[in-house]
Amino acid sequence: MNAQPHKPRIVVLGAAGEMCTIAVQRFCGAGVDVELVLYDLDEARLRNLAATLPGTCEIGRLDIFDSDAVRDAIADAALVVLGAGPYLKTSKPVIDACIAAGVDYLDYADDVAPTLDALDQDSTARERGIAAYIGCGSSPGLLNIMAVDAAGELEQVESIDVCWCTGDEGARPYGAAVIEHLFHIAAGECLLWRDGKATTVESYATSEQVEMGGTLGTTTLYTCAHPESATLPRVFPEARSIRVLGGLDPAPVNAIARGVAVAVRDGDLDAPTAIAFFQQIMQDKPGTGEGWRHAFPELVRQVRRGEETVPGLLKFVANSVVSRHLPYRGGLLARVTGSKHGSPMEVTVRTTLGADAETSFLWSSMGTITGTSIAAFMVLALERADLPDRGGVFSPEEWVTPAQFYDALLRVGTPAGELPIKQITAASGPVPDQPSTAQRG
Repeated sequence: MNAQPHKPRIVVLGAAGEMCTIAVQRFCGAGVDVELVLYDLDEARLRNLAATLPGTCEIGRLDIFDSDAVRDAIADAALVVLGAGPYLKTSKPVIDACIAAGVDYLDYADDVAPTLDALDQDSTARERGIAAYIGCGSSPGLLNIMAVDAAGELEQVESIDVCWCTGDEGARPYGAAVIEHLFHIAAGECLLWRDGKATTVESYATSEQVEMGGTLGTTTLYTCAHPESATLPRVFPEARSIRVLGGLDPAPVNAIARGVAVAVRDGDLDAPTAIAFFQQIMQDKPGTGEGWRHAFPELVRQVRRGEETVPGLLKFVANSVVSRHLPYRGGLLARVTGSKHGSPMEVTVRTTLGADAETSFLWSSMGTITGTSIAAFMVLALERADLPDRGGVFSPEEWVTPAQFYDALLRVGTPAGELPIKQITAASGPVPDQPSTAQRG
């Protein structure tokens, strides 16, 4: 009797978080035949997740800072997915453990420091023949792929702007790790590519109006610290400028985040208090006087800089008082300039979110965008598991082509009509919207 082939063992650490829950569900929805092992500190949420999955899976409680427990949990895995944040704290111990154990690793880290730390381990990972796939979410992740898609229309790349905006998600709270990350990018140092070399500026210190399309329209976004500006120059070293522009909807939330983030950075407010205040504001609760003391001056500066109007600010306050949540508005945009056949050209690849966000498979929340992208990257990473030369640390644009990734999005359930749309503007004027690489076949 022939032995049954061994199923690859996929271990997910921090599986019970909102984004990772969606990732696991949609990964399983692709029909993968794997042995799935889920770990988290919250066993009740793990059981709830397991009940939604086809087939069976193993679940367990795990503290990722317990090195012995992590070593035992990841033994013999084909792929370890790190879903627990904030990555400033969680990435290094897990990626170290994976390299030591000889197992592949995938995360969706969205901070610059752990991204650079991971890239520093590239030679070690190559020597061990281990693949570490970093930044495999929506931004970074899908947005990197969109930038490569746009750049593929050009012969010479001059500048790359990757832009993100995410909105109010109603009574559902943002997790503490997400808010801690937001505070870091709203008041930390911002690495970007300027004049063909890396440089550092203050994050959120400058803003500009960006036409995001869809329900967002023209949106104020801020130059912010994000990994794309650290990894895209590795693929496009000839570019003169590479930036990340990001923001929150509605606009006043940016000022609130900036105000309390600066207070945390300067030691005037402790992080747990600031996180609790921001969660309260996002759920239409009154917050605290201490939090508002740091947020209000930034709201005033936001109006003075023309990033928000007085009527817009008053509307935000009025909606908060009556707990009225506006429809979720979010999206991604990659904007690349350069030339083709000697003529200047701009190419944009943008999301397709319309007025029906609540019913969208991919774009209904930050969780669905990120979780679906993670699932697609997991499918592709699993397919590379047997490649003998896969070793190294890779950002998304270094190991996945746009066609491969859009196809993977389809395989995890994304409708074809929700894939990003491309527009090419040549010197003679705009060219009609183009389908994505996957839609073109």
